[in-house]
Amino acid sequence: MMRSITRRLILLPVLLFSKPIVNNSFAQDKTRFEDCSVLLVSDTLTIGNSKIERRFLWNNGNLISLDITNRQTGRRTVFGNRDTDFSLPGKMHARDGAGSLETKIGREEDFRERRLEAIVLTKVNDLEVKRVFRIYPETPAIACDYYFKGTMDSTVQLRLSSPGDLVNVENISEVNKEQLPVMRLDRMGLSGNHWKVRAVQFFDITDRHTTTVKFTDQLAYIFGNQLVGNLLLMNSGIGKEGLFWLKEGPSPSVQHAYPGFDFSVKTGSFQMTGAGVEGKDIDTLEWIRGYGFVFGVSDGSEIGQLTSLREYQRHIRKYVPARDDMVMMNTWGERGEGENLNEAFALNEIRTAARLGVNVFQLDAGWYQAGTKNMDSFWLPHKQKFPNGLAPLIEAGKKNHVEISLWYEPDPEDDYAHWKRDAGILTRIYNKYGIKIYKIDGVQITSKKGEINFRKLLDSVVTATGNKAFFNIDITAGRRNGYHYFNEYGNFFLENRYTDWGNYYPYQTLRNAWNLSRYFPLQKLLIEFLNTERNKDKYSADDVFAPGHIPFEYTFAITMMAQPLAWLEAHRLSAGQLAAIAPVVAKYRKYQHDIHAGNIFPIGEEPDGRSWTGFQSIQKGRGYIIVYREDNSRNAAFLKTFFSMGSRISFKPLTGKGKAFVAVAGDDGRIKFSLPAPDSYALYEYKIQ
Repeated sequence: MMRSITRRLILLPVLLFSKPIVNNSFAQDKTRFEDCSVLLVSDTLTIGNSKIERRFLWNNGNLISLDITNRQTGRRTVFGNRDTDFSLPGKMHARDGAGSLETKIGREEDFRERRLEAIVLTKVNDLEVKRVFRIYPETPAIACDYYFKGTMDSTVQLRLSSPGDLVNVENISEVNKEQLPVMRLDRMGLSGNHWKVRAVQFFDITDRHTTTVKFTDQLAYIFGNQLVGNLLLMNSGIGKEGLFWLKEGPSPSVQHAYPGFDFSVKTGSFQMTGAGVEGKDIDTLEWIRGYGFVFGVSDGSEIGQLTSLREYQRHIRKYVPARDDMVMMNTWGERGEGENLNEAFALNEIRTAARLGVNVFQLDAGWYQAGTKNMDSFWLPHKQKFPNGLAPLIEAGKKNHVEISLWYEPDPEDDYAHWKRDAGILTRIYNKYGIKIYKIDGVQITSKKGEINFRKLLDSVVTATGNKAFFNIDITAGRRNGYHYFNEYGNFFLENRYTDWGNYYPYQTLRNAWNLSRYFPLQKLLIEFLNTERNKDKYSADDVFAPGHIPFEYTFAITMMAQPLAWLEAHRLSAGQLAAIAPVVAKYRKYQHDIHAGNIFPIGEEPDGRSWTGFQSIQKGRGYIIVYREDNSRNAAFLKTFFSMGSRISFKPLTGKGKAFVAVAGDDGRIKFSLPAPDSYALYEYKIQ
């Protein structure tokens, strides 16, 4: 571990838009970590690393962005219209002498990457604002976390008028109006009239949604247009400048104190809004965390923007293959709902899971005693189902190289006021049984207080277990935290699909993974495959996409680029199913860590049951590709990939029906792939020659 290194700078009083500070012994302070640096000279703050740099006018800590530089290309984007990056509606007063800067090297932990932090404090009206910029080495993006303390007018979060309610534009003064009646998190005064943007909206609550990603493409205009989403990709339209904003908060539909949009795009002024706090949430003594954001640079190409985003996302949680990679099994996928769950059943499942190649067996709801208001007793192993406690399962797991995981639902009463009790229960389970992986379900966060307490619960368990606790956070229902918030604690349980209900279709599972993978790392998602021989009567006889028509091995292959979830009872698998899949899982496990070490993006066509589609895991000069031929009559197809045109690539098949070949990438990186039959796949290792 690295010892925390901290320097603190308190600036002499300066006025808004003041001249550079002179004769101040504190006017320059510089802290470095690897290629990261924070530099305050006179009235200019510069933060960055070898790939990105952003400069601000200090302005008493109420920063005003000057420019942003892509240090890989040398291109600098100069901002115009010098307004503060953070703002509140109405008149703002930055308090004299309130600005301060602290630099800190964040220590390395089991799940946190080392980083340089620049902590900027200021006071606006009666609200203290703290921004913690996180700068990671050799990463073309910088994150910023917001914290608030003091008091804030409860009317701050307002909504915009509908464009249809506004009058005709007959005066240029209407164009020049700048301030939005909402809290602003960041602002970039991008010059130029041709900026193209894509706002990407993500959908969790997957019990009710079967489309996980939607996007809106738009040109910036002289009037601001409001866009919804967690991600905004920006391209100058002239030259090769590319920028992105990532809002680190829940999905828009469940954000707290949501102003109705996340981005305002206007020629000369791009803004991010919605900190997830309102006046009643702010405390005068304790810092209250709001939503944060990330800004990044790229060369403007699609792969350039996606790679810059992914390089940041890989830093959110330190990747440890032995801990983070898994093939999990959870029997809830066969709708037993815990009724079959007992010691004999679980021991048999563990043994069969080991034959299948599973390395984590998760006991879902029903393993605990329940039936009492005493929560400590409530979460003890069920006396009738598990008369010997969980020890026999732990022992069987060790013998079969299968780790045991538990389902847990925190007490939501009074906005998770009993978080300490929940943390104590999980910590005692860890201390007694060594269980580290917990599926957190049933969460319903309806207030900032609830969010704060829920985070305290997770942080407390992580600390008490020496950073060993791993949370599998369910995002299938309720007001939870989406894909871009609370994602440093483990992975996400993406969706519930059941053959019992006739709503499991392999191509739809593939489609969700494919769409998410463009903007979110699949390595962070548990993706399900089910027993395709069950419940054939739940589907129409003429339904060609029904799972009963799909090879079991193929359904597993759909999950390979993510964390595979065997959403089934292993003892119900036929001998033929076990024989077909066990050697494939074993082969996959040999390559899983290396596959997940790459940046994984979608290739080919969007899955629709008839497509040629797949994923590409990209490393330097090599990687992996998995190709799926869905139910179609085409024996071969040219798939758009992320290879450079003219590249010569050798492909070595690892599993599936593919054959070794060498190809030269065409326009858009297109490669011709062949597979012998519908609903077949091939996993390749590739090298660029």
